[in-house]
Formats: sequence, C-alpha cells, structure tokens
Amino acid sequence: MMKRWIVENDVDKNKSYPQIVDAARFLQENEVVAFPTETVYGLGANAKSDEAVDKIFKAKGRPSDNPLIVHISNKQQLSELVNDVPEAAEKLISAYWPGPLTLIFHKKEGVLSEKVTAGLESVAIRMPDHPVALAIIEEAGLPIAAPSANRSGKPSPTAAQHVVDDLEGRIVGVVDGGETGVGVESTVVDCTGEVPVILRPGGVTREQLHEVVGQVAVDPSLKEGKGAPKSPGMKYTHYAPDAPVYLVDGTREDVQKLVDEKRAEGLKAGVLTTDEFVEEYRADVVLSVGRRDDLNTVAHGLYNALRTFNNSDVDIIFAEMFPEEGVGLAIMNRLQKAAGYRVIKA
Repeated sequence: MMKRWIVENDVDKNKSYPQIVDAARFLQENEVVAFPTETVYGLGANAKSDEAVDKIFKAKGRPSDNPLIVHISNKQQLSELVNDVPEAAEKLISAYWPGPLTLIFHKKEGVLSEKVTAGLESVAIRMPDHPVALAIIEEAGLPIAAPSANRSGKPSPTAAQHVVDDLEGRIVGVVDGGETGVGVESTVVDCTGEVPVILRPGGVTREQLHEVVGQVAVDPSLKEGKGAPKSPGMKYTHYAPDAPVYLVDGTREDVQKLVDEKRAEGLKAGVLTTDEFVEEYRADVVLSVGRRDDLNTVAHGLYNALRTFNNSDVDIIFAEMFPEEGVGLAIMNRLQKAAGYRVIKA
C-alpha cells in the first residue's frame, strides 16, 4: 500500500513535521517519493544515486535518454552541482527563484548520477516555490531529481490522487499537499550559451524572461518535438489522455462539424473548450479547461481536464487552440504534445 502523508501547505520552515521527516528518510534510503511543487507533483529521488534514479525511470516507464530536473532548496546546493553561474542565470535566479523556472548549467563532474543528465555535460536545476517541497529537500539534505509524478506520456498530476492513480504499487508514497497552483511544468532555459534559450515554455513566460535578461531565443524543436532531448519534455508524446486528441485550427462551428461527423460514424466525441463556450457545443463530453480571458486558469486546469476524459468513454477529442502569448505558449506546447502534433486546419 502506497503511503500518503497529509501535509498542510503553510508549513513553518522552523518546525519539524513527522510526515516530512518520514518522506525525507525514504529519499535518503534511495527510495522514490512523490511530493507537491507549485507546478505539478514531482517524483523525487536522490539525484546522486544511480539506484534511486533507476527507480524513477522504472516507476514512470520513462525512456532513459530523457534528462531529469534536479531540485534544490538553497543556493549553496547549486554551487555544489555546477561549474559556474553565468550572468544571465544570476539575473534569472534573483528574479524567479524559488519559482517555476528551471535553468541549465554546465555540470560538475562526478557529483550527480549520470542517469540524471542522460549523459549530457549539462544539468537542469530549479528551486521550487512550494513550502512542502522545500522542506522535504532541506530535510533530506540531498539534491532531488524529480520529473512529474505520472506514468510516462500521461497528463502530469496536479493532485495527490492523480499520483495514486498512476503509480500505486510503483513507489513508496506521496506527500499530499493539495492541488498545485501553476498547473503546467516549469519553464526550462538553457543558460550555457551566449543567449538564453527556452527549451520548454512553462510557468515563467517568454515576456517575463525578456524583461530580466533582454534577448531570449526559443528552441525551434519546440514546434515539432524532434532532435535529441536537451531538456525534460522535449522529445516524446506527453500529457496525452487515452483517446486521441486533435487540435482544431478553426472556429467553434468547425469544431462542431468535426464532432457531428464522428458521431455520425458511431463514435463518441469530446470537446476541450473554455468556460465562455462550454454550453455552445453538442458532443458526448464537453469539458472546460478554464477561462479564455485568463489563460492562467487554463494552465491550472489543463491536466485535470485531460485526465477527466480518461474517466469518460469518448473515442476522440477535439481541442480548441490558444494564442501563443504569455502562458499561452506553454499551454499550446502541452496541447501539441498531447495531440502528437496533430492539427486539423478547418
């Protein structure tokens, strides 16, 4: 039976909590423990141990050429893991750590498990902005490798029950800190070159990065998901519910026409839309992911909506598209991956 430690989010860093001590002890023993961050639930293990990291890949069914993000609780840990901190990275750390921002550095050799970095000379590191996550990492006294706590390819977990649904019997336990806030994973920025490069859009937007460091490039492979992964989430199909997802580049009338065609074929069709238009569709299942006038609500609700489709019996899902501005860039990145880059141009 998977352990489930219940912890309130307002933990006091000056107090000791038996649940956190217990979870940290398992991490020290090279076991795998899921815990909440401000983005999604992470699947944590000792980033220095091959044995522990192997358990992450086994639990998730994740390809071993996909690097992991290392989570830390203080800047001293960063100095132990990387060779240098470029000026751009220093500025971003000052602005957005702790927070939903992962930075890629040149790693120090011989410190982390090679399985964490998938053989790369760089390492992805972040400091989560969640009191429970920080308390667990601090208590463990270790850098913690932590991808999202879901089976590989499935929607990321934004609640402890999602972790239980995916990983029951595969990990020691989950620290239940309630629902996560941001809802999509951290932004990943490569700081090893002259110009910072966004490898994965997320909770910190391109516009926010630009305000801090000026020029910021976007990795072209984001559009097609090709090439060797330099960052988590760059290569394989992710975030997908069981039924195939198709993005529709068109009007709501175009979406409805596609739904009608599939229902005429005897298939059950679902629609992923927003609060503003949820009543306008005639389909077997219509789910709102948030409000179109506030894309932060869409980011927050995206994975839960995709998981909800798995509890229905739809055969196909049609999803509306969103402007790729602000957090919309991250939303569309996740939807494109959920759809395997299938887009219907109406």
